[in-house]
Amino acid sequence: MNNHELLGRITFDPHVMGGKATVRGMRITAEQILKFLAAGGALQDLLDDYPDLEPADINAVLLYASRLVAEEHVYLLKAA
Repeated sequence: MNNHELLGRITFDPHVMGGKATVRGMRITAEQILKFLAAGGALQDLLDDYPDLEPADINAVLLYASRLVAEEHVYLLKAA
């Protein structure tokens, strides 16, 4: 699956989870998945807890997050 197809799994709908990034329109946000993984949760546990999730959905969330981070800008400030 290419990056375009993966990112197509990330959806936004103002009527679902307040418009946050979700996986394929389900009530599972990218944020939930990232927090679970950041807390040390196992990928298989995540897939077991959410049977509708697919491994490609997790890859999509990680790609989505990496794209957001890639757009960060760093500005140097002079010391006061």
